Amino acid sequence: MTSNGTLTVDARSAPGRVDWVDYAKGICIIMVVMMHSVLGVELAAGKTGFMHVLVAFAKPFRMPDFFLISGLFLPLVIDRDWRTYLDRKVVHFAYFYVLWVTIQFGFKAPAFAAETSWSHAGFLYLESFIEPFGTLWFIYLLPIFFVVTKTTRRMPPLAIWSIAALLETAHIVTGWTVIDEFCARFVYFYSGYLFADYVFALSDRARAHPRLALAALALWAIIDGGLVMAGLSEWPLISLILGLAGACAIVTCATLLARMQWLTALRFCGEHSIVIYLAFFLPMAATRTLLLRAGPFHDVGTISLIVSIAGVAGALVIWRIALKAGAKFLFERPAAFWIAPKQPRPALQPAE
Repeated sequence: MTSNGTLTVDARSAPGRVDWVDYAKGICIIMVVMMHSVLGVELAAGKTGFMHVLVAFAKPFRMPDFFLISGLFLPLVIDRDWRTYLDRKVVHFAYFYVLWVTIQFGFKAPAFAAETSWSHAGFLYLESFIEPFGTLWFIYLLPIFFVVTKTTRRMPPLAIWSIAALLETAHIVTGWTVIDEFCARFVYFYSGYLFADYVFALSDRARAHPRLALAALALWAIIDGGLVMAGLSEWPLISLILGLAGACAIVTCATLLARMQWLTALRFCGEHSIVIYLAFFLPMAATRTLLLRAGPFHDVGTISLIVSIAGVAGALVIWRIALKAGAKFLFERPAAFWIAPKQPRPALQPAE
């Protein structure tokens, strides 16, 4: 960060990419896959395993960090004209949502129809456009966050943040995913947007003082784990503090990994987080079914770990096969679905 407050970067994983951001996104997407994999296995098996502890530990910060990172580069692009902004921040995610909710329904519709009827399965498909389906709620909600933030950018930022924080603290439950998740998550997205300079400054300090950063991480892990074990992590205000603290912890951890260039597979996963997010459901579900029915493992924790790995690796394999087969449209929006011409990316890349 320069003295005038503009964002800069010295270490990058690829031209225009910030290395620690890719590490952070990699950590986040693996935690998301792990959560779905572990809970799915445990639900099917009717018991929990050792992986359940990791999922519980990560719950207070897993999605807060993902949303904070998603808002981190928004200051660079929020002043774009509305046509370009909507193309990059709404149409982009809408394309992938429509495509992949259709793909997911292609696999799940027979089971839905067997339980009720094909007409009801069709109703569920149509309903998915107002009630996000399955694992895809994240990319359904992101465009809403982007539009709300741009619409309110002339309003007092601290007032918007305070309202968002109150919504999170209220723990609103209506039964509608968009409303409930908006109230629970917008504060983290807006924090990434509003406090981007401070997040980059935190990363700079962690890179310059690794021992102090490690000590802070250890303290955070003890506090987070203790509150989770005590059943206090979801209490009002505590959940907000743990979400923000956990997001800062992931930024710090990602910075230290980037500094040492360790676990570069995490960085690769972060660079391709959208690929993993869109496609992991298929290898995850297939591996879970196979191992629970006829696998050589009987320990729920071991099965959960294997299913988690299969979800991440399988999604990347599907991506590579799609590229080889000329099906790039599965992971790259075709030009026909752009409503504004492509422009050079800013020096630092936003999460698009």
